[in-house]
Amino acid sequence: MDRRDFLKGAAGTGAGALAWMGLAGAGAAETGGATGGATGAARAAAAGAGAESAAALADLIAALAEVDAGFDDAAWRLQGAVDRSEARRYLMHTLQHALEAWFECTPSSPAFKPFVNPEKKLLGDNPDARYHTTPVGGAHRYRIRGNLAGATYTSFTVELGTAGGHNSRRTGATLNDTQFRAARDGSYEIAVGGERQDGNWLALDPEAGSISVRHYYEREECIAGDRLHHIPIEIERLDRSAPEPPPSDASIAAGLRSVATFLRTTVQAPTSSPDTTPRWVSLVPNQLPAPIKDSSNEDVGFAAVDNVYSMAPFLLKPGEALVIRGRHPRCRFANVVLWNRFMQTLDYRHRRVSLNRKQTKLEQDGSFRIVLAGEDPGVPNWIDTEGRMLGSIFWRFLLPEEEIEPLRTEVVKIDQVSRS
Repeated sequence: MDRRDFLKGAAGTGAGALAWMGLAGAGAAETGGATGGATGAARAAAAGAGAESAAALADLIAALAEVDAGFDDAAWRLQGAVDRSEARRYLMHTLQHALEAWFECTPSSPAFKPFVNPEKKLLGDNPDARYHTTPVGGAHRYRIRGNLAGATYTSFTVELGTAGGHNSRRTGATLNDTQFRAARDGSYEIAVGGERQDGNWLALDPEAGSISVRHYYEREECIAGDRLHHIPIEIERLDRSAPEPPPSDASIAAGLRSVATFLRTTVQAPTSSPDTTPRWVSLVPNQLPAPIKDSSNEDVGFAAVDNVYSMAPFLLKPGEALVIRGRHPRCRFANVVLWNRFMQTLDYRHRRVSLNRKQTKLEQDGSFRIVLAGEDPGVPNWIDTEGRMLGSIFWRFLLPEEEIEPLRTEVVKIDQVSRS
């Protein structure tokens, strides 16, 4: 039997049962008899009962149109058809995540979902990390079980203001692997919310809306592209007194509204005001600011408070390369990655678009020289810009134990890289 025939037959069993009960079938309604009148009334009632989810779906469709039209805002500075198409790709990645993380996952029924993967990139992803996220509520108590799975670093971050799919306003409580105990096999259990407990415990602020989990790795192969690596992690609500009710018009509508809210609050035109830009973000192309640790990490939604950042745009003409010199500090993790203007990593499945310490070849004095270029300059530590003229350079230094040396930059011709 053809699969489509099977699906039609399976769906028909439900329709047949409804017809047998006198609850469906236009033919019966058209007879004008008592049965037809009852059936027509049932159809009208059913249509009215789905009104809330219908309105929410219409609003989600409107949100997609609004966000897409918003890319015409001059603040995006989109240049031509390629930029506009990439903007729609970003919108689809954001929609995909919103559906996975917010449509049916709720504070009362949470589940960890992968935040990013090679086909879903948003909010500054990292080829050397695996992220998971779930909605939570400050009024509930939960238990997280998982395994470090060989990670260089693991942490949990509570986001504030994310209820209902809103973008994070700032970070709440955090817990990294130096602050909780794991068994020798890497397994752990963490209590979340409620009154403070001894042992592994993560506090939930009343404004808590979600939890993000980070697993960082320093390996030759980027962990985000390793399809075979599994990180076990689950969350269970402890203050549950009964099973979740089946889906309803109201619950489906609520999920759709959360998806629309995530789109509207996540995909927004960038700003470049010095008054609101963190000190570790440069507005000058090809000039990386000093990596700085300050409260701005906690004030930025979805940031990791243990990281020290440095970010700048790169702007290269054809035939040019950007040489970055520096020295890794003593720290738990360090890497540099290239993003497009939508804070999406470039193609790490097929190109080298980032470097962690494991992947970086050092000079004899222990320093590094990293080269950004659109073609292979024939030296170690080449990061491929995919031939893009414009993008972003983003550095992470995790839990540094010493001051980080300035990152020195120089634009040169590609054929001069070997002599620079």
